[in-house]
Amino acid sequence: MTSTGGAGTSGMVDWNLAVATATRLVRPGPEVSRDEAREVVAELRRHAKASEEHVRAYTRMIPEGVAPHDTPVLVVDRAGWIKANVAGFRELLTPLLGKMQDRRAGTSGSAVLGAVGGKVTGVELGMLLSFLASRILGQYETFAPATRDLPAGANGGGRLLLVAPNIVHVERELDVSPHDFRLWVCLHEETHRTQFTAVPWLRDHLQGEIQSFLAATDVDPGTVVERLREAAQTLAGGRPEGEEGEPAPSFVELVQTPEQREILGRLTAVMSLLEGHADYVMDGVGPEVVPSVAEIREKFQQRRARGASRLDLALRKLLGLDAKLRQYRDGERFVRAVVDQVGMDGFNRVWTSPNTLPTKTEIAAPADWIARVHRKADS
Repeated sequence: MTSTGGAGTSGMVDWNLAVATATRLVRPGPEVSRDEAREVVAELRRHAKASEEHVRAYTRMIPEGVAPHDTPVLVVDRAGWIKANVAGFRELLTPLLGKMQDRRAGTSGSAVLGAVGGKVTGVELGMLLSFLASRILGQYETFAPATRDLPAGANGGGRLLLVAPNIVHVERELDVSPHDFRLWVCLHEETHRTQFTAVPWLRDHLQGEIQSFLAATDVDPGTVVERLREAAQTLAGGRPEGEEGEPAPSFVELVQTPEQREILGRLTAVMSLLEGHADYVMDGVGPEVVPSVAEIREKFQQRRARGASRLDLALRKLLGLDAKLRQYRDGERFVRAVVDQVGMDGFNRVWTSPNTLPTKTEIAAPADWIARVHRKADS
């Protein structure tokens, strides 16, 4: 199988092989009949449509009478999620991979890295995606270009992915009302869709920050490949730990330069805001439209807190997913505190421009954000 990477990147990652590996290795979804599967897909589409109205009314991010940028809602299986995310990774990582390819070509160890090659890296990336593909309930996929199988919004808009087999798996695991749980998930994911469709500059800002972060990378290509191998070995039953039993460093901890640390702080703040806002909206809308929301929330929080097996915990650390869980908590506390103080319209000043986004410090100290954005603007 030949690589589909762009010029200068084909030797680093075989993207087709990553898709094929992940699709082959991903766990099968829960057993459902064909009629059940059709019913799940139809209900998720109905809930996604209903959630759009609920979220717009609650957040007031899109004025009445204003049509938001249209982006499609796609109910996908695990293979569909894999394809969409490989496309997104390829879009974001192409500049970094080109830089790494050039750097590798000039090193004395290039033969060793050449032996690792794009195919091995593709397999290892595929193994990681196969792990994640059985866990993601939904996602607003922001960066991947549109394809025939995976359409996206016009002018660089994204698409909302709802991973049907994973939603069914979790609702069964938690033993909650399927109707209520599916709507609850859609409320969270629709909030992300609203964030990006109501705030046109947000996608480009986020992409610019990520590209700046990658451009400042000063990591040996072999180190990145080694992190992929450690994560893949964990999935295969290995142990990515040091001699003292400490977990291996995460990809995020490969950050080396002061510039990267500064950018990472801004990215962390934005992701905390987006995730916390989605949780806040989901809980705010939930009591009116999801009868069993309290039970669902309690059981889901317990599931998050438990983590899972030692394998899950190791991979969370390696991939930086433990940081994502903190973002939900920190961001939700920030949103709640700001709305309590200045109301929803006052909170919505956060979407005015990149300058009104909270800093990482302000996420932990909402009063500082209020002082900076509100008192300065109102003085």
